[in-house]
Amino acid sequence: MIRPLLCLLGLLISCSSFAQNTEIRGFIYEAESSEPSIYTSVYLKGTTYGAQTNLDGFYSISKVPPGSYTLMVTSVGYDSITIPIVLKAGDKISKKIFLKKSSVQMKEVNVSAESEEKKTDVRISVNKITPKEIRQIPTVGGEPDLAQYLQVLPGVIFSGDQGGQLYIRGGTPIQNKVLMDGMVIYNPFHSIGLYSVFDADIIRGADIYTGGFNAEYGDRISSIMDITTRDGNKKRIAGKVSANTFTAKALVEGPIKKEKEGEGGGISFLMTAKTSYLDQTSKSLYSNLDSAGLPYSFTDLYGKISFNSSSGSKLNLFGFNYSDDVDYNAATNLHWTSSGFGTNFLVVPTGSAAIIDGNFAYSGYKINLKEPDGRDRFSEINGFNTGLNFSYFLGKDEFRYGLEMLGFKTNYQFTNSFGSSTDQTENTTELAAYMKLKKIIGKLVIEPGVRLNYYSSLSETSIEPRLGMKFNLSNTIRLKAAGGFYSQNLMSASSDRDVVNLFYGFLSGSDDLPKTFNGKDVDSKLQKARHIIAGIEFDLPFHLTLNVEGYFKDFNQLENINRDKIYENDGQHSEKPDYLKQDYIIENGTARGIDFLLKYDYKKLYVWAVYSLGYVKRFDGIRTYEPSFDRRHNINLVTSYRFGKKDVWQANVRWNFGSAFPFTQTQGFYEQLSFPDGTGTNTSNQNGQLGIFYGELNKGRLSTFHRLDVSLQRSFHLSKNSNLEITAGATNVYDRENIFYVNRVTNSRVYQLPFLWNFGMNLTF
Repeated sequence: MIRPLLCLLGLLISCSSFAQNTEIRGFIYEAESSEPSIYTSVYLKGTTYGAQTNLDGFYSISKVPPGSYTLMVTSVGYDSITIPIVLKAGDKISKKIFLKKSSVQMKEVNVSAESEEKKTDVRISVNKITPKEIRQIPTVGGEPDLAQYLQVLPGVIFSGDQGGQLYIRGGTPIQNKVLMDGMVIYNPFHSIGLYSVFDADIIRGADIYTGGFNAEYGDRISSIMDITTRDGNKKRIAGKVSANTFTAKALVEGPIKKEKEGEGGGISFLMTAKTSYLDQTSKSLYSNLDSAGLPYSFTDLYGKISFNSSSGSKLNLFGFNYSDDVDYNAATNLHWTSSGFGTNFLVVPTGSAAIIDGNFAYSGYKINLKEPDGRDRFSEINGFNTGLNFSYFLGKDEFRYGLEMLGFKTNYQFTNSFGSSTDQTENTTELAAYMKLKKIIGKLVIEPGVRLNYYSSLSETSIEPRLGMKFNLSNTIRLKAAGGFYSQNLMSASSDRDVVNLFYGFLSGSDDLPKTFNGKDVDSKLQKARHIIAGIEFDLPFHLTLNVEGYFKDFNQLENINRDKIYENDGQHSEKPDYLKQDYIIENGTARGIDFLLKYDYKKLYVWAVYSLGYVKRFDGIRTYEPSFDRRHNINLVTSYRFGKKDVWQANVRWNFGSAFPFTQTQGFYEQLSFPDGTGTNTSNQNGQLGIFYGELNKGRLSTFHRLDVSLQRSFHLSKNSNLEITAGATNVYDRENIFYVNRVTNSRVYQLPFLWNFGMNLTF
């Protein structure tokens, strides 16, 4: 398998020979901190040649005819920059530019590069998130968080405030790959679903792909979250301290070696710590809760050192430790920890048309759930991932290729409701190579790609073609489509018998699968899916934009824990059918739907309106059922408004509506005996446990969910670099009783978060 990968790499490298062209490129930074200025417009005035900076602040404008030009750099809130440029045939000019904050409030900004980007990028099923957008959602507890913003994206279903997970266009959490600076993060969300492990103040940007992603991403069959953190301040010591009714946080950053304009690079650091004390404050501050309060607490630690050269090349070293604890009703106890360290780099070779980036990281995750019935669960995963990528900018076209390698070990222990145990320890290595081309032909943009994955533990290769397209019907209407083949090895260690699932564990794909499924031979041990997505974009009058996307995901092979296992898979039970004795089963299914996004973002007002209609089905060889996250209708309305002198006030409102989730009803109860002496057991003196007769899988529906959140912020300017911000808000303003779960034995109901006011302050310096 190694030889074909090396041959493919050689072919890819040889393809780079055509990447010789006239080019203007470089990096845009914020002068105050030397942090990259992302999504900044860079263009040649009076022409259609332009680009937007990426998350590294990098831009490239190539295949420009010789001549004299004016290079324009524009960004909201910063002074525009104009630079005379004279280009000769074959020139490759590099410009490193620093933007200074504008002393005059800008009412308009030239967005010609952004408008051009809409026409030249496929941009289907991807949401590009910036810190500004995260702060336009009502801040629960006074601190913005990525988890709260992700919940309002098209196609994203959130299963609740407590124990909540994100389900993206029919995919389960295990089918969503989360990357932070190239490192795999195995559990990005805390058990209290309002918070992610990512501090919003260290996020530079995040790309959320809800389907149809191209060949640079793999090893997941539903979606990708690619999060990039920022570097520490390279000019001065800075920081932030905050406290509110839910959490407290401290951040400090600064230069180890200062970077100066026009001189060599610098070295900077960034450290942040965040902790929750909701389990304590909920008992004293919120009388509408029961005496147990909210049993959630977590602590997140993160650190980063960045080395930057004068050419824009950089090296980052980073590490983290996240932990989470739940002690629910003194009965269910859950604890998980996640930790890791890694490095990533960006190289800009002198005289080359390429830029090179790569990473190496090691991360681990361990979770332990103790249940009152003694059916404890344990899951652990740890391993490394590394990658190397090459990018070429050829006018408005781009070519990218690379290699990836991943290795991990999983350990899992679980006992199901029938008392049958599952134990697995696996070591896995995966290799991948990919290439992707973006080509513009008139009004058509095509983005073909191919990914080659090799799963060593399963001795299986997966060839995965991908394709994205966009056609510009006019300057304001664009058609787009994407699709491809996808595979993954990891499977979930959760049981879908649970109405609510706090346990989030991992299993490696197993060899112990049924030989046939639905009357056909099983020729693969991988989980696989195919995506088809089509959409249309409208630039409407009055600064409105409308995006409509329809999707179909064919999960043609899935693996799941066998919920029906009764017997051990041994010689004694050889006559029993596979579905009653094997640890794992094969399933398939589909997800289909349509998402509408209407957006207004102009001057002081921001409006975001999303409606999603979705249908999810699964078939396990015996029955067709709707999984527990099959929500038919989902609506999110968000409004943010800035007002007052110098916009020191900001009001945020969010309303969410979701139709009912499926769940498995209880039909009855029985005494479950363990028969310790086999057929010789005297049942007359045995006391069994309470057993449950379940109804048909997920044939019931819970009640609908809806919730209104609001927040109001006031900023106070203290000095040149210091600001105080006070935030007050409320979650579930009209105190809707949204169901958390129903106790199967007592039939008592436990609800999601009630009305909770919150208050917080933060000081930046």
